Amino acid sequence: MWTARIRLSFVFLFTCLSLSAAQALTPTQALGLVQGETDKRLEVLNQALQEADASTAVFLQAMADDLVKLAGTQVFIVREGKAYDPVTSAEVGLTQAAEDVVSNNRMRGEIDAALAALRLLSPDGSIRFQAAMALAKEPDAAKLPLINKALKDETNAQVKTALVLAKAAMAISVSDPQERLQAAQTLGQAKSPEAQLLLNQQLSMETDPQVKSQITASLATIKAALAWGERLGVVFTGISLGSILLLVALGLAITYGLMGVINMAHGELMMVGAYATYVVQVMFRQYLPNAFDWYLLAALPMAFLTAAVVGAALERSVLRFLYGRPLETLLATWGISLILMQAVRTLFGAQNVAVENPSWMSGGIQVLANLSLPWNRIFIVLFALAVLMGMSLLISQTRLGLFVRGVTQNRAIASCMGVNTARIDTYAFALGSGIAGLAGCALSQIGNVGPDLGQGYIVDAFMVVVLGGVGQLAGTVYAALGLGVMNKFLEGWTGAVLAKIAVLVFIIVFIQKRPQGLFAMKGRSAEA
Repeated sequence: MWTARIRLSFVFLFTCLSLSAAQALTPTQALGLVQGETDKRLEVLNQALQEADASTAVFLQAMADDLVKLAGTQVFIVREGKAYDPVTSAEVGLTQAAEDVVSNNRMRGEIDAALAALRLLSPDGSIRFQAAMALAKEPDAAKLPLINKALKDETNAQVKTALVLAKAAMAISVSDPQERLQAAQTLGQAKSPEAQLLLNQQLSMETDPQVKSQITASLATIKAALAWGERLGVVFTGISLGSILLLVALGLAITYGLMGVINMAHGELMMVGAYATYVVQVMFRQYLPNAFDWYLLAALPMAFLTAAVVGAALERSVLRFLYGRPLETLLATWGISLILMQAVRTLFGAQNVAVENPSWMSGGIQVLANLSLPWNRIFIVLFALAVLMGMSLLISQTRLGLFVRGVTQNRAIASCMGVNTARIDTYAFALGSGIAGLAGCALSQIGNVGPDLGQGYIVDAFMVVVLGGVGQLAGTVYAALGLGVMNKFLEGWTGAVLAKIAVLVFIIVFIQKRPQGLFAMKGRSAEA
């Protein structure tokens, strides 16, 4: 169903056009559309569509909005307390005997379909294209005259192609074998799932050998084209999953890879970043509703700072006493993760909260007929690359990165050179925690945010860091993308559960053969 704003725009447009357009809707048709049996009314509707113009569209929209009344043989459109003649659009007097016109669900469905078809008359090419594609997906042979009329006047090449496809979708089931043959050829060129479905339906009923042969050939062409779309879709989904794993694992590359801390609360630091994003969204919706589409720009630094502050507090209060004792850090951070989850449940409740995408992250890019790339996933991939580049530059090119590498390679010598090792530990842990917060902000754009958000990623993130090589950012990148793509390809063959098991077995075997991971360290080198 259309939104109220789109409906009002539609009515306004065609009302303006009706002032100068020839009136194709007749009083007889207007009366036949509102009274009698449903079959008879539908017959009149199909007849009216063959010579439809602006007045037809206005009247059907009024019927859809329950604005039509009937008094004897006089039909009225009543809007804002005024009555209008549906044929001439002139204002008329409304009689006391006028009653509301009632349409059952079947009639309403046909009216909605007719209104979608009448959008072919719109002066906006994008609206005509969408209308043509909608008709191609739900073909109705009764609307062929309207398609032919639109094709005759259409000048936009893209819209014309869509109209040809819609016409073929309607003509595939007509009685003339030559028309069905031509329709089968056209649908084969469309290479879309909708065309495949129409051809499969017709194949089971087709009796003409020549048409049947063409349908089979067209189906083979479509199948080959759709197979490529499916493969590319799996690759993109794998890259998308890999980019999420990369964001999650980048923080661990510091806290575990560079500092040797097994931080089981890393997932909860992601959760902190996700809830910080949720709070910023709520604040924008309440105090800056006109700027809501830009809340994410404020949420990113807030998620980083919130998670970094929590991480720094954990390091100064607990973890600084446990360096060099990995088992104790594991147990301590596991307990901290439980505390953080319970704190979030107390503050925000146990139920998930929804974080809304900005409008510029909604929708996607239609690459192939069966391949659409969502904007939110595309932005997450680009965001992961940006965070990776920023972290790599920070570790390899900045003073803080130099101190971090110096402390992790040889703490005693770094301390002798005047480096405050305790402060560097705090900075490094806060940096890793802040990156986890950024990962939580990104994850909030593709799913709900809840207290258990981090639990689904912590194990995979550790596997990425270990597989890539402890302390190696390049290895983390290759491992995250490789595991993401591998997991999605295996899911198509074995299912989600067996795919996870297969990936885990692969990592175990790989680590047995190469304990240092994809990229070996030199001592405790933190070079990126």
